[in-house]
Amino acid sequence: MIRMSSKDFLAFDFGATSGRAILGQVDTTIRLQEMHRFTNPHTELNGRFYWDILHLYRSMIEGMQKTVQAGFANLSGIAIDTWGVDFGLLDRQGRLVSNPVMYRDPRTSGMLEKTFSKLSRETIYGETGIQFMELNTLFQWVSLIEEKSPLLDAVETLLFTPDLLAYFLTGEKAWEYSIASTSQLMHAKSGSWSDIIFTQLGLNQNWVGQISKPGSILGPLQPSVQTETGLKPVDVLLTASHDTASAVAAVPAHGEDWAYLSSGTWSLIGIESHEPIITDLSEKYNYTNEGGAGDRIRFLKNVAGMWLLEECRRAWAKAGETVLYEDLIAKALAAPAFACFINPDHPMFVLPDDMPNAIRTFCQKTGQPIPETQGAIVRCIFESLAMKYAQVLFQIREMTNREINRLHIIGGGSKNGLLNQWAANAIGIPVIAGPVEATAIGNIMMQAIGKGILNSLEEGRQLVLKSFEPVIFEPDSHEKWQDHFQQFLNYVKVEV
Repeated sequence: MIRMSSKDFLAFDFGATSGRAILGQVDTTIRLQEMHRFTNPHTELNGRFYWDILHLYRSMIEGMQKTVQAGFANLSGIAIDTWGVDFGLLDRQGRLVSNPVMYRDPRTSGMLEKTFSKLSRETIYGETGIQFMELNTLFQWVSLIEEKSPLLDAVETLLFTPDLLAYFLTGEKAWEYSIASTSQLMHAKSGSWSDIIFTQLGLNQNWVGQISKPGSILGPLQPSVQTETGLKPVDVLLTASHDTASAVAAVPAHGEDWAYLSSGTWSLIGIESHEPIITDLSEKYNYTNEGGAGDRIRFLKNVAGMWLLEECRRAWAKAGETVLYEDLIAKALAAPAFACFINPDHPMFVLPDDMPNAIRTFCQKTGQPIPETQGAIVRCIFESLAMKYAQVLFQIREMTNREINRLHIIGGGSKNGLLNQWAANAIGIPVIAGPVEATAIGNIMMQAIGKGILNSLEEGRQLVLKSFEPVIFEPDSHEKWQDHFQQFLNYVKVEV
């Protein structure tokens, strides 16, 4: 049962391009108020891409100061969620030895093959159940060893990004379950580190400690941070620290006949399971088993998302072209349907210098009409993503025999009504969009559970449904989309 007196929680939600400090008030509903919004820039230096972690820390300080200025000095909790896989390294004195490297950095190129020469792909997947991507923590760590990085001799501790930021606030080290699960270093079934992976690949297991559950209390805010921000004494908690884990926690769903799509820079689409799903077929299709809230496993596929569109917008803005979102949607609607498709996950779209040109090149090399206009390119992106969602749900049904009757789209991408409708058309089931701020809501929910304000994940989800009105998109012209589905699959399989 929810206690009637309002409790105030502060959620720091970091995405790959920006971050926010969101105040959440929890009583008979959840109410959100943005306290601070800031950029999350990455910097290229001598051919390496870094996160500016100290800028992010200062942004948290500013967020707390603005929270106090707004009259909320007496909080019930603070917690942090971020993207997955990336980490910071501390020396023996607990000091940061280097700015964390960005997951899109090319240092991991070729590391899958290097790793598989020491430990088989089958063994790694059997241990971790994690989708193979060069950006995973495992391959970032292997790259340090392969390049004989001098950091190897200086490091005592590896902390994932949200745990590192929480360490800055508390001085306490932790390894939260959901973020640790993204690393491809954790045993999927036991929820502890994989001895086989650490031993066989020569990774120093002393760099990491015991894995903690979402909702755990890490420790009090350091007195120096209290003094600088004006906050009263408050606990910092470990929420579901991977942003997708927090977002999925806030899905306003019941039963088990639903799937989710956390739509943002990435599209993370999957189902919840009570056990990891590790089979020959899940390995073949390269699906992942990541930790979630409430002892759930998030069985999902990591697919490209709004990154494709945002990089196009960036390229057009650089060229001095109009990039208003509303104009792009109108232009996409006016462009010919099903003219061309891309494989959203092709390596050429990971970090191109010019995304529109990369899309045109893909279409040219696969013998398709080349999308020349903004509208044609945006339509190509959205139709390809919708078809990719249909492919993923088809594969999930095949692997699990689970009936899926609705798709919940959450996160910033849930505001994209055109893509939501086309997703419903492609998959042939209703799409339920919202809440937009699912990640912050899930962050706050898990804090409330950790503090005993909410009793369970299910209770929290019912509160989300009560607090935020979803938008429903019914499928239309599904047969027409099915007619072009095989065409999409053919281009996904093509080597470019």
